[in-house]
Amino acid sequence: MAGGFTWRSMVSRLLGGIKQHKPINRTLSSDVHTVTLIPGDGIGPEISSAVMKIFDAANAPIQWEERNVTAIQGTGGKWMIPLDAKESMDRNKMGLKGPLKTPIAAGHPSMNLLLRKTFDLYANVRPCVSIEGYKTPYTEVNLVTIRENTEGEYSGIEHVIVDGVVQSIKLITEDASRRIAEFAFEYARNNQRSTVTAVHKANIMRMSDGLFLKKCREVAEAYKDIKFNEMYLDTVCLNMVQDPTQFDVLVMPNLYGDILSDLCAGLIGGLGVTPSGNIGAHGVAIFESVHGTAPDIAGKDLANPTALLLSAVMMLNHLKLHEYAKKIQTACFDTIKAGKTMTKDLGGNSKCSEFTNEICQRIKDLE
Repeated sequence: MAGGFTWRSMVSRLLGGIKQHKPINRTLSSDVHTVTLIPGDGIGPEISSAVMKIFDAANAPIQWEERNVTAIQGTGGKWMIPLDAKESMDRNKMGLKGPLKTPIAAGHPSMNLLLRKTFDLYANVRPCVSIEGYKTPYTEVNLVTIRENTEGEYSGIEHVIVDGVVQSIKLITEDASRRIAEFAFEYARNNQRSTVTAVHKANIMRMSDGLFLKKCREVAEAYKDIKFNEMYLDTVCLNMVQDPTQFDVLVMPNLYGDILSDLCAGLIGGLGVTPSGNIGAHGVAIFESVHGTAPDIAGKDLANPTALLLSAVMMLNHLKLHEYAKKIQTACFDTIKAGKTMTKDLGGNSKCSEFTNEICQRIKDLE
């Protein structure tokens, strides 16, 4: 079966069972971190398997606890994630997630949105860094988008006023705006970043975006070591495609972040090479690949695991396992730079398993 999963593990997932993946040839100890693994849909199980294999090659101190996530209805018709998945995340505080199918005009909400709300994952962090050896129209891109993840237009507050007229409420609160601004400045300080730019449309949405911008300005006063800019969303988009190197850390409300983070991913080659992390208020974090499920190539050993792998590297750094993170990231980037074992979306003809094996070999060579 593609991606290294056995029929037993497939049956386990289909039945909602629990499967734990332990690191190879290593005795578990107190310094091993248990991570909730949500393989996802489509190519998700294949790229998840690739990441686990690479982590084993690096001897990373991670124990995987696999959970399936689908929408279920609780009492009163409220949509929720499966209880075993919630209990796992509550216990482990750390998750790695493959792509999940997003319903279009379906009965249940986006599972990605439901996960963010369930665990109050208020900050989405997406680094966009040019990868040597992967040619794009832009070089030397090195920026980070930080998106408020819980409110704005994604608050889910919609209703019909009269037939043919629907109102969707954009919710902006003082607490959430301050919290994401503080996160952005702390991120900049802790990652040797020099500038934070608040992205907004307060010239049009004077109350909602005005409140967001006000909180950013107030927080900036406490971080005099970090330069603070503020810029209209449309101006950022214009300047971004002209010269993305002028930007460092950008912080913005939910919808703007959803759009702009994908634009920035396009600068470095797309969502297939872009990592992403969602950070919560109570020590909970879920790192994820943000590309689609690619059902047309699922099970064909053609998927590119880079985005999920680099998201897992973000997770290692978040856990302060910097040595393992550096080793895996170096092996991944060196594989892409060499250009000999590339998946089709990266311009090559190699299979997912071949790309994975090459990274594993480079990890061994680094030791």
